[in-house]
Amino acid sequence: MVQTPSTTYTPDAATAPPKKSAPVWAVLLAACAGQFLVVLDVSVVNTALPSMRADLGMSAIGLQWVVNAYSIAFAGFMLLGGRAGDLFGRKRMFLLGLGLFTAASLGGGLAQAEWQLLAARAVQGLGAAILAPSTLTILTSAVPEGPARIRAIGVWSAVGAGGGAAGGLVGGALTDLLSWRWVLLINVPIGALVIVAGLAWLTESRAGQARRLDVPGAVLVTAGLATLAYGIVQTEEKGWTAAATLVPLAAGLALLAAFLVVEARTKVPLMPLKLFRVRSVSAANAAMFMCGGGMFAMWMFMTLYAQNVLDYSPLKAGLALIPSSLTIVLGSMLAPRVMPVLGAKNVSVLGIVVAAAGFGWQSTMTVDGAYMTSIMLPGIVMMFGAGLATTPLASLATSGAQPGDAGLVSGLINTSRTMGGALGLAVLSTVAAAQMDGSTSRQALTDGYAMAFRTSGFILLAGVVMLLLWMPAQRTAASRGAGSQDS
Repeated sequence: MVQTPSTTYTPDAATAPPKKSAPVWAVLLAACAGQFLVVLDVSVVNTALPSMRADLGMSAIGLQWVVNAYSIAFAGFMLLGGRAGDLFGRKRMFLLGLGLFTAASLGGGLAQAEWQLLAARAVQGLGAAILAPSTLTILTSAVPEGPARIRAIGVWSAVGAGGGAAGGLVGGALTDLLSWRWVLLINVPIGALVIVAGLAWLTESRAGQARRLDVPGAVLVTAGLATLAYGIVQTEEKGWTAAATLVPLAAGLALLAAFLVVEARTKVPLMPLKLFRVRSVSAANAAMFMCGGGMFAMWMFMTLYAQNVLDYSPLKAGLALIPSSLTIVLGSMLAPRVMPVLGAKNVSVLGIVVAAAGFGWQSTMTVDGAYMTSIMLPGIVMMFGAGLATTPLASLATSGAQPGDAGLVSGLINTSRTMGGALGLAVLSTVAAAQMDGSTSRQALTDGYAMAFRTSGFILLAGVVMLLLWMPAQRTAASRGAGSQDS
């Protein structure tokens, strides 16, 4: 079995008197609050974009980068943020990331020009990349391995899923009732409260190793992921064959290849490549990438269908997704209860299959669809499956590696989900646009969105096949594999 964090993590101040640990519920609350803010801000600005454009006189490209500046910085710095937590302290990186995120939210909410808003969103993404890996490793270091940790990861997954699902509703409500600025400013009081809670409740921990960061590896992987993410988002505007898309995609892949070469040769790598010899780590990350690619765009296409075809207002569209938002939380909370009976691998497979069935159902939407059968019920099936799959995948990935690499593995699983989502969004947007063939009629829009959902279902089924062939059959197999690896 994998050694528990309590015997592996080294306190930041080894000579200090013993300090009473905070209750697990307090650690869970602080970590999940940070995760909720990070995931919420991926989608919360979507419904506020028209108001931002009118107020700041933004260009169409600038408006697109309100979303992309955050996503690219978030994906690009995630691995670096995870390893920094291992080396310099998870609590320290949690507070640093949350501080950057909160300050950038204030700057964005007060922005008076387009460049100020875009700069604030990029800094938000950087803060999120530092913060997000720490939220999971703080939990895994505070809760011993076993059923209690699985339940804690289930809560963390549910909160993250709820943050992504609530983005449209929260953004629509704040924009309609107050102004677009509150989509960002709401993070300030919440962030300040979580910082105070983190200072009071969290205990510092880090991997028991020298504080040395692989600078060449950090530069290469950050530049590679950011450049690759930039190329992916360019596909939405330029298409897949344009030079503006192909050049950054090729450059990003080249930088990542150079990163792998450096990691294979350096003595203290940012990401030990032997991690990927642990099948549970590599398979869980590949499955999370596929799930992100298939599921991430669901909220956008559901909102577009509700507003552009069924004539829902932004707030009504957000309210329409409440049942599916609650269901993804339910699935995430149910997963830890069935994992001891069915096994983590089987639960994740079951969840992905259920989600794929929901996506297939959603692809039968019509131009005059009723709320119950065209939004609510298929949304519930899709998101219940998504919630059921996320918790076991996160658990498999984090329990299949040495505790000293917990922050890195957490950053890796978050990176897989984010990059999969970015690529999936670009692919599905292209699929939908090709199906619409330039028409903006309701029938054409419906056909395009339906094709996107149908394609998502096939992506998820491919993920199921990959998971069945790659993931070890028993969780103990993953543990034995991890125990045989050096960190």
